[in-house]
Amino acid sequence: MQQTEWSPSTLGIVGSGICGLIMAVASVTLITDPPGRLLTGIAAVGLLVFATLSWRARPKLAITDDGLLIRGWWRTEVLERSDIKIIRITEFRRIARKVRLLEIDIVDDRLLVFTRWDLGTDPLNVLDALTAAGYAGSG
Repeated sequence: MQQTEWSPSTLGIVGSGICGLIMAVASVTLITDPPGRLLTGIAAVGLLVFATLSWRARPKLAITDDGLLIRGWWRTEVLERSDIKIIRITEFRRIARKVRLLEIDIVDDRLLVFTRWDLGTDPLNVLDALTAAGYAGSG
């Protein structure tokens, strides 16, 4: 059975949240200089907000009966096959490793880009599932 929804790793999100909590506690209890306390506090809040919003946006991408569900931090959108121009993988080298992105080009001139973090797996696996579901040949 083919996977039909993708989202960031639960462990990764929880890890980000725990690091944010640890930094918040350290900011309040361990750090004594005001600039350090401020910077650590800002970083802690940033990690906690990131973890919360990443959890809220699950699943990030899903194949449903109505179409392709795209969930972001602020809204959810369902794309029909006719809304999609093309779905492709972009691959480039970055810091001595290969990075793949899943790009969904939409008819209204928007480009949605999904990373490995967003999908919780290699974007090639997601492209294979989208192709099997009849989406990648759209356009």
